Amino acid sequence: MRLPRGTAMLRTACPLAAAALLTVVTAGATPAGAAPQPLDLTCTAPSSNVVSYSPALTNTPSPHVLQTNTQYGPCVSPGHPGVTSGSTSGTVPPGGDISCLTLLVPTSVTFPITWNTGQTSTVSANIQSSIEGVTFVVVLSGTVTSGLFAGDTYLQTNVGAASDILLCNAGLGSVQGVYSTVTLEITAA
Repeated sequence: MRLPRGTAMLRTACPLAAAALLTVVTAGATPAGAAPQPLDLTCTAPSSNVVSYSPALTNTPSPHVLQTNTQYGPCVSPGHPGVTSGSTSGTVPPGGDISCLTLLVPTSVTFPITWNTGQTSTVSANIQSSIEGVTFVVVLSGTVTSGLFAGDTYLQTNVGAASDILLCNAGLGSVQGVYSTVTLEITAA
């Protein structure tokens, strides 16, 4: 989920789509011989992300309004058993020209997550996107900078269909939005 700079919710160098979002990145890899760090939180399907564009993206850059909504859950947190779901959402007015071609450009983002307990986490992450066959993969890897899980490593992987993006990149269609399933892991530092 890439959003233009200067927004209250997210900050990025170049808007991305899909909740996008990396060539599966292995963030926080454990050095040889070191014990793996415990997971503070995991969220799996039906966790999801929806990013929509108005107007629909084409392969010609132009200003767009971007709306994003991510729902996390079911989630399991051994240290915080009351945390079972969360969400983040926002609308970003036009802030720069984007196209379906920019969906694969790496960027960074900062955004809040509100958990079902009312607690919040602020995440700062790098975003990498790729098309693998007919699948659009977006990976957000970074750190929880404040709030619940502060200091922990953040790894979110969004997986969605790439067919509209492939057609758009070829000049044969447009992208109104991207729906992705989401897997989230927050690991103790």
